[in-house]
Amino acid sequence: MIDPKKIVLVGMPGSGKSTLGKELAKRLNFPFYDLDDLIEEKEGKKIASLFPEKGEGYFRKLETAVLSGLLQKEEAFVLATGGGAPCYNENMELINGKAVSVFLDVPLNHILERLTQTQVEIRPLFSGMDTSEIILKLKNMYVERCSFYEKAKIKLRGEDISPELLISSWMPLLKIKP
Repeated sequence: MIDPKKIVLVGMPGSGKSTLGKELAKRLNFPFYDLDDLIEEKEGKKIASLFPEKGEGYFRKLETAVLSGLLQKEEAFVLATGGGAPCYNENMELINGKAVSVFLDVPLNHILERLTQTQVEIRPLFSGMDTSEIILKLKNMYVERCSFYEKAKIKLRGEDISPELLISSWMPLLKIKP
């Protein structure tokens, strides 16, 4: 059963899921979770070291387990997923079965502006890449992942996605009955 008080933000790395999620949770008086932070807490190490040490396959299984555990909870919350989370292990179906999913579709040029060198260093998928390689990687990722993101119940497009816009899109869903 879908719980309209569980909001899960999906989208590309750098699309603003964590930033918007924190602000949205504050305005709704819901707890905020970042899936990557929960994974790091569970493993006791940073994702940037998990990828090279244990591989992406291990990480994706762990990601699904942590996501599933959180979605089973009875509490309301706002969750920011990692950019790839919806694309593996039928996670998007899991999210849509338990929560209101929101795709933040931000133009790639705005994502690139947000990905400062510091942010690139903590994102294992962009490690060691120069700007032109990051642009190519972002374009390829968008093509590969968009079909998963498009399954979201709410789709917000543009560079200025605000908590108010998201709340106004989400409010009608509170009338969902099982």
